[in-house]
Amino acid sequence: MEITSVRAGLLAAFAAAAWGTTYVVTGALLPPDRPLFSAVVRALPIGLVMLAWRRQLPQGRWWWRTAVLALCTIGLFFPLLFLGAYLLPGGLASTLQAASPLLVMAIAWPLLRERPTLLRVAAALVGLVGVTLLVVRAPSALEPWGVAAALASMTVSALGFVLIKRWPAPTDMITVTSWQLVMGGLVLLPIALVVEGAPPAIDVPAALGYAWIAVVGTGVAYVCWFTGLAHLPAAAVSLIGLVNPVVATVLGVIVMHEAFGAMQAIGAGLVLGSVLLGQPAIAERWRRRRAPEICPAA
Repeated sequence: MEITSVRAGLLAAFAAAAWGTTYVVTGALLPPDRPLFSAVVRALPIGLVMLAWRRQLPQGRWWWRTAVLALCTIGLFFPLLFLGAYLLPGGLASTLQAASPLLVMAIAWPLLRERPTLLRVAAALVGLVGVTLLVVRAPSALEPWGVAAALASMTVSALGFVLIKRWPAPTDMITVTSWQLVMGGLVLLPIALVVEGAPPAIDVPAALGYAWIAVVGTGVAYVCWFTGLAHLPAAAVSLIGLVNPVVATVLGVIVMHEAFGAMQAIGAGLVLGSVLLGQPAIAERWRRRRAPEICPAA
């Protein structure tokens, strides 16, 4: 099936929205203080299921490439993400990653030769302002380790997403995603056992929470996100990622009863506007309007 830019954008938006649910699910359903265990459960089981379905292993240089990608998108990213989710309010944990589009643009410039356009930089800045307004309600005293974990997760994931686009997939996205999930999960498993000990008791709510973030928030979401990256500029996809904090904030209000007012509504509007502003169709219209008219030869 042909993937148009609109379809690719919608797939990436679904992934970002699914990731926005991670924070409230972690805070409301998962066992406390077990970020490494949660990271393993999120990655390894669904990765093994997908790998068994596709029945294909990496070949040649894709072994070390998968190892690098797995560290960036799973092995380092997941525990840092869960640590931030445990230590910070749901909306804040997600929105601290609002600088990700700017970071992706900075990395994509030398690695992908994707020069950041004025429009996309402006869109990223508008999104950053919008996210700032979303977290005006946050308490003044923040957990520094939570902030550091959230920012570090943003950095490693930005690098991993750019590398995924730099190294075109040798096979379908489900297979490539399964490689990363399995390898990243296998890296995390012994570390989780050593650092956190035996797995905790899992009740029904926790089992449902893990099932959601593993199947929808990881397996399906990563395939959708990587598909978006394969068909859109990295900067455009990174801006779509700002849907994540909007969803996290809305769920924080609905489920965790976090405060929400006019300022947060304006922030959400700015974020969604920045997402649209950075997409290829808008960028192309902007380029045409700025391009000087060429007079036909007499």
